[in-house]
Amino acid sequence: MTRVLSPDDIDRALMRMAHQILENHAAGGDGRSVSDGLVLMGIQTRGVPLAERLAACIAEIDGDEVPQGLLDVTLYRDDYARTGPLPLGKTRFPGSIDGRTVVLVDDVLYTGRTIRAAMDAVMDQGRPAAVRLAVLVDRGHRELPIRADVVGKNLPTSRDQDVQVHLAEVDEAGDEVLILGGTQ
Repeated sequence: MTRVLSPDDIDRALMRMAHQILENHAAGGDGRSVSDGLVLMGIQTRGVPLAERLAACIAEIDGDEVPQGLLDVTLYRDDYARTGPLPLGKTRFPGSIDGRTVVLVDDVLYTGRTIRAAMDAVMDQGRPAAVRLAVLVDRGHRELPIRADVVGKNLPTSRDQDVQVHLAEVDEAGDEVLILGGTQ
């Protein structure tokens, strides 16, 4: 087991990600705030507190609140028939997403299948102007042509390794990112 991100590292990564989200979504000088038209959607489970933290960072930078929601992708997963019924989490959109930029927020980007499911869930709710992806960790090994627009940390891993993100809101361990197994 190797700890690759500490609580301070995670805080710095989230602030950097918030700046990148704002830079990628800059308003056109019409008097609106830079964050106007943004919606952050945290993917259950750890994407939700990450979206909340990103919203707080954006508010600190831009001075405006960014609406956030939470997304459970269980019913949209391509392995649903194979795994059978799973407990459903909550999905909550903070109002209409039509014409807005939806930023999907997740902890780890691996194969891309969860993100594909999240995009399907978003499209069932409306027609956003754009869908972007922000992840704390990108570990590679994509099975679908999906890439993150904003990444906190790229962690090259082997397939026999596991990346675990622990967040104080969800885990007793507190904030950290670990790589387990394989050779580092």
